[in-house]
Amino acid sequence: MKETAKETRAKRELSVPGIAYGGDYNPEQWPEEVWAEDMLLMREAGVTMVSVGIFAWALLEPAEGVYDFARMDRLLDLLHENGIAADLATPTAAPPAWFFRAHPEALPVDRDGRRLSYGSRQTFCPSSPAYREAALRIAGALAERYAEHPAVVMWHVHNEYGCHNPACYCDESAESFRRWLRAKYGDDLAALNDAWGTTFWSQWYYDWAEVIPPRATGAVPNPTHQLDWRRFCSDELLSLYKAERDVLRAAAPGTPATTNFMVMYNFDALDYWRWAPELDVVSNDHYLRSTDPESEIDIALSGDLMRSLAGGPWLLMEHSTGAVNWQPVNRAKVAGELRRNALSHVAHGADGIAYFQWRAAKAGAEQWHSAMLPHAGTDSRIWQDVVQLGADLRALAEVRGSTGTASVAIVWDWDARWALELPSQPSGELRFQDLVRDWYEPLWRAGVAVDFVRPGDELAGYRLVLAPSLYLVDEAGAANLIGFAERGGTLAVGFHSGAVDANCHVRLGGYPGAFREALGVRADELFPLLPGESVGLGEGGTGSLWSERLRLEETGEGAGPGAEAVLSYTDGPLAGVPAVTRNSVGTGKGAGVGWYVATRPDPSTLGALLGRMCAESGVESVRATPAGVEAVVRRGPDADYLFLIDHAGDGAEVEVAQGATELLSGERLVGGVVRVAPGGVAVVREARGGRR
Repeated sequence: MKETAKETRAKRELSVPGIAYGGDYNPEQWPEEVWAEDMLLMREAGVTMVSVGIFAWALLEPAEGVYDFARMDRLLDLLHENGIAADLATPTAAPPAWFFRAHPEALPVDRDGRRLSYGSRQTFCPSSPAYREAALRIAGALAERYAEHPAVVMWHVHNEYGCHNPACYCDESAESFRRWLRAKYGDDLAALNDAWGTTFWSQWYYDWAEVIPPRATGAVPNPTHQLDWRRFCSDELLSLYKAERDVLRAAAPGTPATTNFMVMYNFDALDYWRWAPELDVVSNDHYLRSTDPESEIDIALSGDLMRSLAGGPWLLMEHSTGAVNWQPVNRAKVAGELRRNALSHVAHGADGIAYFQWRAAKAGAEQWHSAMLPHAGTDSRIWQDVVQLGADLRALAEVRGSTGTASVAIVWDWDARWALELPSQPSGELRFQDLVRDWYEPLWRAGVAVDFVRPGDELAGYRLVLAPSLYLVDEAGAANLIGFAERGGTLAVGFHSGAVDANCHVRLGGYPGAFREALGVRADELFPLLPGESVGLGEGGTGSLWSERLRLEETGEGAGPGAEAVLSYTDGPLAGVPAVTRNSVGTGKGAGVGWYVATRPDPSTLGALLGRMCAESGVESVRATPAGVEAVVRRGPDADYLFLIDHAGDGAEVEVAQGATELLSGERLVGGVVRVAPGGVAVVREARGGRR
């Protein structure tokens, strides 16, 4: 599936050379006399592409079927005259007020039955026929007018699908949900009843008309009902993207289309594995969490996941030059952070860097959101950093198109994430992204390259596959992961994984369900820990959040020596019980290894465990660096590009290949060492083969 997506995208590539640079440009917020200054400053900053028209629907179509393209005509002509490409948006994330006056039924309804009002963005029902008709109409009008405009190099479809309206619970949505369910279950209501386990609490359905969205109810809703609802909502928004994309593609078959994902810590509404193959250029928005003391790890994790979704390079559509405006406290970035953030995204596969937005707004809901040109103007540190970054990206032009290389894969699955975080779990403290980051972080610190995969993906190119949190997995996915270990790979599984099947039904016989036999362990009862509670582990470590009454199982004849306890609980009700185990998986010389981690180890203990797994499976770091210096490699046709990013602020000297070149400075490194300035970045081109 990934290869198919890559082949599709190869037909429609972004034509902007080098690493694209720019941001959202909203000139409708300003008098036209400001536009000339914008062009001058964009050229000074090295801007090569801007996204335009994202929230311009009310101006482009002031009344139904009445269009005013004069302003957009002048803008696109001006951009082209100044050598700046346009990523032209369909403005469908913010329908005008006139639309809702005519179609109040298109406003979304929340799960409590309240119909929301217009007055912000993305306040529409994804299943509304009136909205779909209006969205396709404005998309078609834009496509017809600008398909051949020389400034337009990409279509920007909508904006951040599902950011504010991931679900609508109205009657129209209910009808769409039923159509989706009938297609999924082959129009067989008995199959739905079986999948949802509706004999519980007398929820059996005798007519499709009885099936409704999981609206507010008196007790805990059916988990499979909720899971199918999450799947439907993702697919319903995807259908809107595909419909607009197809209108644009019909008018301009060679122009790539994208929409901006939100692969970041606080968004989980869409299954991007299903979305990515539908995009010509896979794009992302990423913002830092002010309370995260090491947000550089989230940048790296997000970038690696984006590269995995794209099957190669991707585009950063939005991030911030400084503070955002929507967190409880919006932290400004410190000196050097803007540069490190942007080049970290490039290191992890971004072939374009863009910001929200070009010029900081003086009015509106995002007036306190930072921009490339801040309220203070050009006499500001942000502007100086923006200009410097433009020069940096020009120096890195040859990096475009290069890819990452990894021998470690982490399993990421949106179904598993959604199911894990449903109500009535053994612990309400489980957060999928936190558990994945736990395992990702030690690898990042060690400079180990990581890809992300689905449970059913091809795994032959990896040495080590990690499943930190895979509560839900279907039979084929579990068999694929186990088969990887049986063929000689190393598989590590985190607690509460394999517990339920694709319908969210518990696998009987003990935990960890689908992985129990392969890992050679069995738990008969779960012992989740209270917030702040911990248990001792061997070798001085601790575990938190979770524990299980686990035992080592007997193995069959010829199946190897059986599982061993690597760490056990040293106190609490499970003292002496295994907490981390290791097992031979498969038979003969080709057998692999399966690890099970039945608690949440402290960072030091987990780091040591992952270090042992890497060593045993032959996984090496990208480059030896001092603590706090991130090392990432992108591989081109003839050279490797080593990114060294000093997050600690101490500076460093790192060994590189003789005769390598540091691209940001142009310096030829005759001594086989590159010096990274405190808080700085170095990007080193090494001929294929690396160090000698």
